[in-house]
Amino acid sequence: MNGRRPRFTTMLAASAVGVYLLVVAGATTSIADAVHACTTWPTCEGPILGDVGLAIAWTHRLLAAAVGALVVGAAVVGVRTGARRRVLGTLAVALVLYPVQIALGAFVALNGATAPFPGAHLATGMAIFAALVGALAWQLEAETGTDDETPVTETVEVPEIDDGPEGPPIGALSTRERITATAFAYFRLTKPRLMWLLCLVAAAGMALAAAHVAGPANPDLATSTILLTLGGGVLAIGASGTFNHVLERDIDKRMDRTSDRPIATHQLPVRNALAFGIALAVASLALFWQVNAIVAALGLAAILFYSVVYTLVLKPNTVQNTVIGGFAGSLPALIGWVAVTGSFDLPGLALAGIIFLWTPAHFYNLALAYKEDYARGGFPMMPVVRGETETRKHIVYYLGATLIAAGVMVSITSLGPLYTLTTALLGAVFLWAVVRLHRERTEQAAFRAFHASNAYLGALLIAIVVDALAI
Repeated sequence: MNGRRPRFTTMLAASAVGVYLLVVAGATTSIADAVHACTTWPTCEGPILGDVGLAIAWTHRLLAAAVGALVVGAAVVGVRTGARRRVLGTLAVALVLYPVQIALGAFVALNGATAPFPGAHLATGMAIFAALVGALAWQLEAETGTDDETPVTETVEVPEIDDGPEGPPIGALSTRERITATAFAYFRLTKPRLMWLLCLVAAAGMALAAAHVAGPANPDLATSTILLTLGGGVLAIGASGTFNHVLERDIDKRMDRTSDRPIATHQLPVRNALAFGIALAVASLALFWQVNAIVAALGLAAILFYSVVYTLVLKPNTVQNTVIGGFAGSLPALIGWVAVTGSFDLPGLALAGIIFLWTPAHFYNLALAYKEDYARGGFPMMPVVRGETETRKHIVYYLGATLIAAGVMVSITSLGPLYTLTTALLGAVFLWAVVRLHRERTEQAAFRAFHASNAYLGALLIAIVVDALAI
């Protein structure tokens, strides 16, 4: 019986992916057009060849039947293998809702996409997906978790801080080498690895807003708006990273992954780094102000939230630091949207919501890989305080929530097939990596899931830009 449990887990994951693909595909314009091509149920009248609408409708219905059979099969295997009661309970919710979903789909097919039935159809599909994700998270916990984890804070010795110089002797370098080393040290203060992704978030917000305002066929996005917004974003990220280096310089010395940072190794004086950060912040706000006042206010909020609220308040004091700290990463989406529209609207907020929910699903993988390091730094990260089992389960929760938010985005925007395929296929890859993380429970598996999360969001943002501006 135990040998069949991994198969049950695989069937649960496949069912969740199948339902998600059905839901997000069903929310796209192509499926909505197919409703008009096929007004009968359960079959469609007319030749499939030569009629794209009929072909899409048939494909959607056949896939729905196959996924439904998979959900039923997963339930049967779950009962036979003695799955836990709450796993079977959430799976039962999915089984009950699936016929409701089919009935709503039939009503839409027979009566047209009239409100509120398409919305109810989408909501029911998302509820089924959420139930399957919950069942998967609990099944993985039962399959791979342990109840007797020792808190890492009890096994890791926190070293004393050594305030002596740790960097290479500057006097031993030539003038050219000193200039190059100093310039590179300032560059590292800006946390350049974060820049590309956060700038891509802002770019997606701008593209989505341009299509929303002018329509996807003729988006109007001024070059000056792009340059000022992205330039201000780069400087704001650099300022936030610099302030973070300054404020965590003593803790950085305790952690292996941060012990070589420029201020921790005395390559740069604290006073100079602080002045550099202030200069970047002022320059950032100056660029943002030329876009509009709301963008400047959001830019200031992003700098202050990451530098002060997250670094000084959240990160050292609460296990929910990563969750709440996701607000800082979501602000570039709002900055990009407001830069084009000058106001807050639902699609921009939805994009920010995706980033907010994605952040724990992304960062908890890194926290697993570096849990001893974070313990040495005194940070109450989820694996440090609650253990690896709980952390892995929360990764599944937040991954599911991220995919739901990405699915909602389909229904409230004009994004098309590229976005739909990206969130479904890359979401499946992300989920596969997380399932492997549960089964392998290694540092390598944690990094694999971490990189899969980066690939998912990066591809999703690119798909937003392309769908919004080019299709």
